[in-house]
Amino acid sequence: MFKHSAAFSTFSVDDVPRAKRFYVDSLGLSVTEEMGGLRLHLPDGVEVFVYPKPDHKAANFTVLNFIVDDIDVAVQELTDSGVKFEHYEGALKTDDKGVFRGDGPTIAWFKDPAGNILSVLVAQ
Repeated sequence: MFKHSAAFSTFSVDDVPRAKRFYVDSLGLSVTEEMGGLRLHLPDGVEVFVYPKPDHKAANFTVLNFIVDDIDVAVQELTDSGVKFEHYEGALKTDDKGVFRGDGPTIAWFKDPAGNILSVLVAQ
């Protein structure tokens, strides 16, 4: 049914101008404003729509993953641009940089200004 249909993902933020600054200035993405929200233009023609929601509640799961070739380079570049990485204990224990290097993909999580969880990871 959807084999020939276009699709895109969405998530909400509580402050569109602040989100735009983060996605453009900190992550270096191409972003356009439309319908009161933001369209994030990702590689390979992928697009994500970020919409305003006054009673926004951040999801407690990762809403957007960025595949990178070298996790350490990506984490350092993002840290240099002001991104703060999450640190976890327990089954998903991260190192001092915020990188999980265990069973599964090598991954580091961070949040956008609205509290949405994003990640950079090395595909296996």
